[in-house]
Amino acid sequence: MISYRAPAVQRSRYIAVWFAVCSFLVVFSAAAQQSSVGIGQARISQTIDESKLARLAGNVNPLTQTAVDHGAAADAQQLHRMLLLLGRSPEQEKALQNLLDEQQTPGSANYHKWLTPAQFGEEFGPAQTDVQAVTGWLTSQGFEVTRVAKSRTIVEFNGTAGQVRQAFHTQIHQYAVNGKLYWSNASDPQIPAALAGVVKGFASLNNFPRSHYSRPAGNFQRDVKTGEVTPDLDTSNGYYGLAPGDFATIYNSLPLLTAGNDGSGQTIALVGETDIHLSDITDFRSVFGLGTGNTQVILDGPDPGITSIDEEQESDLDVEWSSAVAPGATVDLVESASTEVTQGIDLSALYIIENNLAGVMSESYGNCEANIGTGNLFFSTLWEQAAAQGITVIVSSGDSSAAGCDSPNAEAATGGLAVNGIASTPFNVAAGGTDYNDGSSLATYWSGSNGSVTAGSYMLPYVSALSYIPEMTWNYSCGDAAQPGSLAVCANASAGVGGLLLAGAGGGRSSCATATCTGYPKPAWQIGVSPNDGVRDLPDISFFAAAGEGSSKSFYVICQTDALAPGETACVPANGSINFSGVGGTSAAAPTFAGTVALAMQKAGSRLGNINYLLYPVAQSAPSSFHDITVGNISVPCDPGFPNCSSTSGAIGVLVDANSNPAYPASTGYDLATGLGTPNITNLVNALATAANERSSTATAMALNGGTSTVTAAHGAPITVAITVGNASGTGTGPAGDVAVMSSSGIAIDGTSPSNPLTPAITASRPLPGLRHYSPVETIALMPITAATARMPPVSRAISR
Repeated sequence: MISYRAPAVQRSRYIAVWFAVCSFLVVFSAAAQQSSVGIGQARISQTIDESKLARLAGNVNPLTQTAVDHGAAADAQQLHRMLLLLGRSPEQEKALQNLLDEQQTPGSANYHKWLTPAQFGEEFGPAQTDVQAVTGWLTSQGFEVTRVAKSRTIVEFNGTAGQVRQAFHTQIHQYAVNGKLYWSNASDPQIPAALAGVVKGFASLNNFPRSHYSRPAGNFQRDVKTGEVTPDLDTSNGYYGLAPGDFATIYNSLPLLTAGNDGSGQTIALVGETDIHLSDITDFRSVFGLGTGNTQVILDGPDPGITSIDEEQESDLDVEWSSAVAPGATVDLVESASTEVTQGIDLSALYIIENNLAGVMSESYGNCEANIGTGNLFFSTLWEQAAAQGITVIVSSGDSSAAGCDSPNAEAATGGLAVNGIASTPFNVAAGGTDYNDGSSLATYWSGSNGSVTAGSYMLPYVSALSYIPEMTWNYSCGDAAQPGSLAVCANASAGVGGLLLAGAGGGRSSCATATCTGYPKPAWQIGVSPNDGVRDLPDISFFAAAGEGSSKSFYVICQTDALAPGETACVPANGSINFSGVGGTSAAAPTFAGTVALAMQKAGSRLGNINYLLYPVAQSAPSSFHDITVGNISVPCDPGFPNCSSTSGAIGVLVDANSNPAYPASTGYDLATGLGTPNITNLVNALATAANERSSTATAMALNGGTSTVTAAHGAPITVAITVGNASGTGTGPAGDVAVMSSSGIAIDGTSPSNPLTPAITASRPLPGLRHYSPVETIALMPITAATARMPPVSRAISR
């Protein structure tokens, strides 16, 4: 069934501002669903005085510094659906962090006890009196308050540029970028200081677009009688387009589909801001043997229409390929029109979470951390709320390789090393991309003609892939050839594929340096697996993402009539031929992994929340769940003298890390180019379901300096931690895997195993360096980090000074 649900009656928006809480590992407390005393107390206590102001830092888009300023908007200029962010208290944030850990800890009373949006607001939103104080002030300034989200952490309102100027002390200007006009505030807003403890800023106060991460590969035509394709497909010197059956063959989902594990009963939500033609979706499912399915388009507010062919391609890709992987799942595309100061994709993401629409959601848009300002707060806390509701959030890592602040089509980077801020939070899965490493042996992995495969009730046609195909990083630039000590590979390169171009899969370290973002600390599930850099690393996983421009000549096949010549229809036989389009980009990796998660949810029988809690241990305990990618890098050309460039003057250089090595190479195990690797879908789904349903508890103990639970120590004094991990029964083989001792400042004190496996219980002492934290009390916690079977409840101890 293909349908519209329109318009949405409720368009709630909510966000909960993420304070950089010291650790993801905090004291193992009583059930977090019961409010702790005082955490929801009112924080606005002073009289609102318009003469005493506080600046909301990080609310100006950097594009205003380089764009052509056309001057201030008229006071009467309407501004719709502005989103004001309200923050949680530190106590609420700490309790929420506790809950997120407990929801992923077998044996906890809160294991898989997901919250509703209303429960989330009651527990972790500002006090009602604070919300009323903010909405009352907005109304007094002439604004129309249209909604307070169930989470109580976002207020949606309408007004004019004149009202914004008077109330927030900033002007809305019109700016020109590449010949297109946009609205944006020219300076940081200011608010009465009495509100500053609760009001944190705007989701955005501009309509500079976020980037979508699909890359067109062109249009193709297949003769229905002879099979001949123009340009040639399935020939030794032509192109190899991925049909759903090819993908299922390469990434091994056929056994699941054969067993009826096709995503039935699950819902995948997709973030969009453009309309699509539902006939394209129907034709895609029909021609590729996926059945009728259940695709719904949900309009959140006014219909945006077809905003552009490129954005329509993005949404077609998302819908068609999430359902290609999980053909039995319901797919909901949420569309919201962008306004003068708010992005449509932001509104759609809010709608999905506010309405608890699905167990997994995918977003294929982004911008680097440094460029989105308070957008970092917006997305980190929005995805954090999603995790508490059991929603797995998947975001594309980006298509500019290691240069996340630059355009994929730029010839050389100027913004240095950067990652997609929408994907870099600790609460979402970042989906990167690969290319097939089959250029010299196409006949080994591809048939010269198409066949079909049968999997349960599905007969998948147009299959030419023969097996799994070895992969490498997706990098279309000359930087791909860079090696340590050999960095001049782009000095004489020309523009285009294989030369001066940034197109490739995004990855790297969270490292924004703005007033509202200093880089996310490393989550517990990445400690001991990824580089010991103290910050969140991207991506988590990858899937094929190339667009037929490299040596492999492969891409995803989609149906998009609007991309074809007038009079042609996509994927419907006409005049003896079938027309279709090719596309790539990490926009393909996010929805295909969303389909994979839908299969896992069906297998596990429940939502999985922030699935990174499972992915990293599974990669260690069930390594056949991933294909490890070890070839290539994501370094790209850069202009000399700009940040992280190997060349300081003269010739074009390449992006390098702090050790002057190309950023970043694929390697054995986790890496900053491809994450944990690409899934073997059947193996991964089975392993995830097993891990999610592992409810047996382990016996865990931790003692400080000879057996106490609390120790007093001078700054810099070494502290010994004794840790014991074993089966709760005290007999038999204990859990296998590494453990970490972490401090509440977010510093990994230790990330090694006392024994592997821990059989049945091993005690190990670790001399820890003196903790030079300025808090009078430091909390340390013991957590598992690499094995699905080592999922014991967290244990904490306190150090006072």
